[in-house]
Amino acid sequence: MGSEEESIEQTVASRRERLAALRAAQELSNAPEAGTEPESAAANGNDDRDESPQEEQENLSMKFRNYVPHDKHLQEGKLAPAVLPKFEDPVAASAPEPHPQEDPFLNIAPKKPNWDLRRDVQKKLDKLEKRTQKALYQLMVEQEKQKELAEGDDTNGTLD
Repeated sequence: MGSEEESIEQTVASRRERLAALRAAQELSNAPEAGTEPESAAANGNDDRDESPQEEQENLSMKFRNYVPHDKHLQEGKLAPAVLPKFEDPVAASAPEPHPQEDPFLNIAPKKPNWDLRRDVQKKLDKLEKRTQKALYQLMVEQEKQKELAEGDDTNGTLD
């Protein structure tokens, strides 16, 4: 149990150190430039004020096209986005030929309402068609036989 408490205390301490470092870095990034220049000049041993106006001029001469700076002084150097010239397509510039507008619903031909039934029963219908043709043929043969018999009876009866 003691080692767990020590590890927790170590993680808490390391987190506090990281947060403090982040706060210090944020304060440095938010600090105005005028406040940081004298410190750097004092550290270098130079008290020349000639360099500070040059640095300000350099900062103002920076141009930002795609970046929005956080510093208010640098935001003055932000440029408006470039405006591209419009592309004029010579093919699109010519007017398309007017086509007669037709109602698309008039050209739609619906399927027959029983197409799915015919598809499912087609084999049985083919068999029945063959049987029907056979039956019609047999009926025709029987009718021919009856006509021949009737003609035969007529010819036999008139000759007698």
